[in-house]
Amino acid sequence: MRTQTVTIRADLLALTPQTLASLANRGLVKRAEKDLAAGAGPAVTVGDDGTVRGRFPDGTEAALAPGLGLDAADCGCGATGVCRHRIGLVLAYQRTAAEGADTGEGADTDAGVDDSPAAASRFVDWSPAEFDDEALAAALGRPALTAARRVKERGYLARLHRPTAADPEPRVELPTCTVRFPVPHELGYALTDASAALRGEVVALAVWAFRAGEAERSTEVSVGGRTAATERADTALRTALALADDLLLDGVQQAGPVFAGSLARAQESLTAASLHWPAGAVAELREQLDAYTARGTRYAAERYALLLTELHARHRASGRDPVGVLGTKEAPQTPLRRVRLVALGCRVGGSAGDRVAETYFAHAEAGIVLVLRRRWEVAEGQSLTGHELSARRLLGSPLRTLATANVVSEHTSRAADRTVTISRGRVAATSVTPLGSAWRELPGSLLLADAGAHLRAAGERPPRLIRPRVEAESVRVVRVSAVESIGYDPAAQRLEAVVRDPAGSEILVRADHNPLCPGALDALAAALGEAEVHCVSGMLHRAHGRIVLEPLAVLTATGVTVPDLAPGDGDTTLAMAPSRPSDPVTAALESALTALSEAAHHGLRRLTAPARTRLTDSATALRRTGLHTAADLIRALDTALARDGATAAVPAWVDAQIQLAVSLELHQEGTGEIQGSA
Repeated sequence: MRTQTVTIRADLLALTPQTLASLANRGLVKRAEKDLAAGAGPAVTVGDDGTVRGRFPDGTEAALAPGLGLDAADCGCGATGVCRHRIGLVLAYQRTAAEGADTGEGADTDAGVDDSPAAASRFVDWSPAEFDDEALAAALGRPALTAARRVKERGYLARLHRPTAADPEPRVELPTCTVRFPVPHELGYALTDASAALRGEVVALAVWAFRAGEAERSTEVSVGGRTAATERADTALRTALALADDLLLDGVQQAGPVFAGSLARAQESLTAASLHWPAGAVAELREQLDAYTARGTRYAAERYALLLTELHARHRASGRDPVGVLGTKEAPQTPLRRVRLVALGCRVGGSAGDRVAETYFAHAEAGIVLVLRRRWEVAEGQSLTGHELSARRLLGSPLRTLATANVVSEHTSRAADRTVTISRGRVAATSVTPLGSAWRELPGSLLLADAGAHLRAAGERPPRLIRPRVEAESVRVVRVSAVESIGYDPAAQRLEAVVRDPAGSEILVRADHNPLCPGALDALAAALGEAEVHCVSGMLHRAHGRIVLEPLAVLTATGVTVPDLAPGDGDTTLAMAPSRPSDPVTAALESALTALSEAAHHGLRRLTAPARTRLTDSATALRRTGLHTAADLIRALDTALARDGATAAVPAWVDAQIQLAVSLELHQEGTGEIQGSA
């Protein structure tokens, strides 16, 4: 028989221990659980208005009013923010509600907990788009809403993750932070990895992104900014394009210190206008010029030509989607609150004068991967391998330790391209601990049991030339159920292994020889050859219709192996990999891109006769392969050079480069038919 009718607080019942830990920290949740188990929890009462009150044995009283988050709740302990009493009251209320449901007492049937499939469906299907601006102002404050509107007026890009039965929390990836909505229909519990000062602003931006997504039913949305392009931004972009054209006309050899200074100013102007993706291309272009001047191995004519092309491609596509293509008005850096990062391995690169280590971290709460980049100078004549670099210290720990660790930090900033800056700060503000089982605890968006399904779900994306310049976008951890073969291709200097994930998808684990890391391939082969291989982390993509994983680290029963940091001289004898047939389409496209890159390297005004011949020969090879559109574009470039001069030929070179680069990308990923093929 019912003895009391109370209002069920569905928001408090929806708070899982994981969500509570995100709102506070794991230590407070564990302490509250221990107090409750020891009988030191609060006496719970529920008012007619739904306010949950609790009195603890030590005399402390706390109250959780409807519509407010835990940080805004009342507690007599005087703590700012979420405390153990607030956490303890939530857990005690959940236990009381569960006991009431078991006995049928203490709850109003009409307002009670409904465990039916329909109730679960309602939970899955809800959207933060339901909150109007008045609700945002009431929950977040007018100042936060005003700041968010300034960002919206300039425009921003967002990626939506709608709730599913497997992942019921709606979330939004903003350029420099992630916002989650763990409690249906409640703004007060919205979680973000941005700092507390930015919380209200980014939650409003996330809600507006869901509104835009509801209208477009798309995953990636551009919000605002379509009519707010400023004259300064347009001028900055056109200045960068003019400099790119000068490089294309005169060649890399003519770019002296004065030109380098002009590029630096163009980059600063683009950054000031928050056009971060073109600014990134200009920054990389400067690095290419510096490497060429220093005769460094980092300079590559093909990469140099693609950067020139990228600036033009982004300008051409900006009319359709200025926010997504240009990165309009995204914050350069966003400070994050206390974050826990899980290392996924390390990649080592560099030139004769430097070494660069990129350590990859899974940010489980946000469901993304971030990159910590560190550069060291190398003295002339000095050899510094990846293994020797592994002893260098970052955040107080050797690189080899950091690359296989959990990092908890209160001093982290995230950039729009998902690179991070971590500082040690005050004592204990940043901790580095062993990895343990952290890989196996990653969310399903990062830890994959079916790599094929993940790539299919990713859907079609814009070409790389105009995609957001996001680091580690393709990095994932893949579960391994079997290793079927391991072999070495001496011609390509590449290790290839075929593995399967639990869903049966065949994955080609492929790693090229890196002279800076001579022991890497041997270490990778040894790790994949162990009896129990659990997971492999790396860059996941498709190539020639196959699923390919370029590995960062391997988790086995004996621990984590990071190949680039492994010792050894690369003298281990490895089994031979089976030979693969050549691909005439890839060969023709790559040969033509090489000819165009050589033209950009020398400059269209300074093309030699052999360079012109290579252009015409590449057009012939493309036509023989059936790629008529690409062949015609190179012929048009040759005609423009002969008839109209170098300046008039610039658009023709750009047209050919875009066609060939996108065609090669589509062909290698196996995502569609190449336009203009027979």
